[in-house]
Amino acid sequence: MGTAAIIIVSGLAFYTACGLATALAFVSVGVTRVQPQSISLGARILILPGAMALWPYVLMRWLAARGAR
Repeated sequence: MGTAAIIIVSGLAFYTACGLATALAFVSVGVTRVQPQSISLGARILILPGAMALWPYVLMRWLAARGAR
């Protein structure tokens, strides 16, 4: 593999790892702080892939909701 390919694959792996960590934390704790209504387990499972893919946005919203309270 070339150097560029290694950098790209490493970047994607890092993005995925950060996304998984953020999504699991958000789905278990943070979703109740952003969304005032109670969230069922099924809804949390449905939110997980989107939160993993869009973790920078999710993290910004979570931190903004944390500062607002």
